[in-house]
Amino acid sequence: MGYIEVNDLVFEYPNGNRALDQINLEIDRGESVAIIGQNGAGKTTLVKMLNGLLKPSEGEVIIDHWNTKDYTTAKLAKKVGYVFQNPDDQIFHSNVYDEIAFAPKTAGIAEDLIEERVLEVARVSGLSEYLDDNPYDLPYSIRKFVAIASILALDSDVVVLDEPTAGQDKRGIQVIEKVINYLIDKNKSVITITHDMEFTVRNFDRIIVMAHKNKIAEGTPAEIFWKFDILADAKLMQPYTSRVAKEVGMEDKIINIEGFSNALKNEQLQIPESGEGK
Repeated sequence: MGYIEVNDLVFEYPNGNRALDQINLEIDRGESVAIIGQNGAGKTTLVKMLNGLLKPSEGEVIIDHWNTKDYTTAKLAKKVGYVFQNPDDQIFHSNVYDEIAFAPKTAGIAEDLIEERVLEVARVSGLSEYLDDNPYDLPYSIRKFVAIASILALDSDVVVLDEPTAGQDKRGIQVIEKVINYLIDKNKSVITITHDMEFTVRNFDRIIVMAHKNKIAEGTPAEIFWKFDILADAKLMQPYTSRVAKEVGMEDKIINIEGFSNALKNEQLQIPESGEGK
């Protein structure tokens, strides 16, 4: 039994459009899970069901034995924190410190612990120098970290990141990866919606592939990114390194530069049979 259980989940909008159709999955504490698929596959609808932003039309979502139908989004936020793709949908305070401190204050955490938590998550998110600034005076990429830090401060058991690398440069992506490692070290579950396949293979142990408003596959990066029928059905591409490995005929399921390098070394270390090369 996972920390998160999704059972026969269906969601229909009031106009009758079905966005999710009979989805079943489990996610354990401490897992890092990437949800990938084309726009319209149902990814965002699915993760919004995890913290009660949307309620099932049929089926159920169970979070640590809580049925989301029975709890408000505010109550569920203590278990599942959700970082929106657009930080401007989330930010509303006039300085970064107050924005980060808002969630733990609302949860009734003691003031001295709030300050300690704000300073910690600001450090992890690269925001220590911006605590007195108005978030809307900061670049979009930095505002995304303000939104992330405000969720980290709540110390939820699960953190959902919706397209965290969008609008980020290499340094920003490195900070996001630092945040993910920080959460995993604390035995938090991290769930990410992303179109960035390189980011996916570097940071996530399990991948859920969505298409046709359902889960069509799940597995490790090496399993998913070498299942060409699944990638074709979901209209997804392999990570760049995997595409190169496939092009040059490597038989191993290469998903990253380390695997590619090791495969090259193994080929170079092969000793020719006696008489070859003369």
